[in-house]
Amino acid sequence: MTLAKKSALVVGLGRSGLAAARLLLRQGASVTVTDRKSEEELGAAATALGPEVRLELGGHRARSFRDADLIVLSPGVPPLPELDEARGEILGEFELACRLLRAPMVAVTGTNGKSTTTSLIGEMLGLLGRPLFVGGNLGTPLCEAVGGPADRPEGIVVAEVSSFQLETVGRYHAHVALLLNVSPDHLDRYADQEAYARTKARVFSNQTPADFAIVREDLVELCRTAARPLRFGSSPGADARLDGGSIVLHGLRLDASGLPLVGRHNLENLAASLLAAGCMGIAAADAMEVARAFQPLPHRMERVAETRGVAYYDDSKATNVGAVARSLEGFPRPVVLIAGGRDKGGSYQPLRAAVAKVARAAVLIGEARPLIASALQGAVPVELAEDMADAVRRAAALALPGDAVVLSPACSSYDMFKNYEERGRAFRAAVEALP
Repeated sequence: MTLAKKSALVVGLGRSGLAAARLLLRQGASVTVTDRKSEEELGAAATALGPEVRLELGGHRARSFRDADLIVLSPGVPPLPELDEARGEILGEFELACRLLRAPMVAVTGTNGKSTTTSLIGEMLGLLGRPLFVGGNLGTPLCEAVGGPADRPEGIVVAEVSSFQLETVGRYHAHVALLLNVSPDHLDRYADQEAYARTKARVFSNQTPADFAIVREDLVELCRTAARPLRFGSSPGADARLDGGSIVLHGLRLDASGLPLVGRHNLENLAASLLAAGCMGIAAADAMEVARAFQPLPHRMERVAETRGVAYYDDSKATNVGAVARSLEGFPRPVVLIAGGRDKGGSYQPLRAAVAKVARAAVLIGEARPLIASALQGAVPVELAEDMADAVRRAAALALPGDAVVLSPACSSYDMFKNYEERGRAFRAAVEALP
């Protein structure tokens, strides 16, 4: 892909937009960045790029879209009327990086568990001793991998990929692609669940018979690819299946008891990770040793404390109902659930079934309290809290020794917090403040 002397417009001045702009500059392009936010709203990002980059802040200019040879969209940029004016090629930050990278890619998507699975696979592949990049939607934008230590044929890129990034893929290609799960999410952006699922399935785009497609067994119909399919789940025919406290991988039984990763959803994602590691040449026993030492990422079923016989878990990243339902499935302790926040438009009925199986009670916070309370009515005792500190105090009072208090909100955080990280930190602080 030749970018020298081309006019490039980057839409969005977040972390991915900054990475795209810097990459375009290194490739010799003339770069303009546009964002609807003002310089004051953007803060440090507004001054992060040098004088070589032209900034158009506080709104978009149709002429800039018309004049650009290339338009690069940051993930999550909504449909813009200005894009109708575009004459040049339109692609996403992720696709831009894919066109320039030389390393083979392992790509991970799914509604839930992407970050943990991406990180776990990255640690497993570290056993190979090859140059390695782990990022994408997780942490470091993929554009920052271009020209880095792993950007060579003998390197490996392990990338988390969101549905927003998959919307704009074209020539993207992954040697190993994983679709972990699909449950209702982002229905404020997609026409329906089917449209969202089809977007997720683009993770298998452009694969060849030399590649591998790893998919949960109930999503096989979405896996339309020339690659070799590998299934994980619970059925006898799965290439990696859960069987009690074990994972059976191609007929080899691996003990999965006592792992730091808690819940059935994490075991399913571990099964997928073992398949991916095997595709890249890692022995199953070695990969399992990595899993035994792996610690959950912050705010993803992270154990933050245990006091008076009650364990406290921060799962603040669980921002949709499917994530919470799967987190609770197979949880090893009775649970007092803390949930709630800003409603994202889905049904809370799937949460009812999960809560009824494992929860002792639920404490609800935020704008969605009445909606969740209605869905849980009669399933478990429900209390309404005013803020996180109140919720933790109420949950601690409801929990018995041997129980777990789990913050797993099933909602976004924006009614009470800046983001899910701040929500998780508030939970930890409230736990630490308990008498």
